[in-house]
Formats: sequence, C-alpha cells, structure tokens
Amino acid sequence: METVLKIVLYVDAILLILAVLSQQRGSNLSITFGGSGEFYKKKRGPEKVLEVATIVFSVLFVVLALVIPFSTKISSFF
Repeated sequence: METVLKIVLYVDAILLILAVLSQQRGSNLSITFGGSGEFYKKKRGPEKVLEVATIVFSVLFVVLALVIPFSTKISSFF
C-alpha cells in the first residue's frame, strides 16, 4: 500500500509541476513594472481548467505527503 501511495505522490508531483509551468506568467505584474494597467478578467476555458487542476493537484500532494508517513507507522504497528 505504501508503494502505491508513493507512486501516486510522484505522479501527482509531476502533474503539479506541469500545471504550474503551463500557466501564463507576468500578466498580473505589468502595472508594477510600468506596463499599462489591464482590467481584471475572469479565467475561462483552458485557463480555468488549468487553475482548477493546479488546486486539485496541490491539495492531493499535501494530503498524500501527510498520509504516507502515517500509513507506514500503521502498517508496521500491525
């Protein structure tokens, strides 16, 4: 069981890295560096899917990172 959880954690980590790197960069910092101020717009389509996927992958990563050490202690207890 611990091996399966570790494999899922590794795959989730790779997917999380890809999701973060795939998002657009610099669109919110344009005002800071002298660019023209853009109005706030809602994320739609692929941007929204990518945002939700990033949140899901990050929550899954944290949960798995917390569960794996406890699963080791429980399995060694029995």
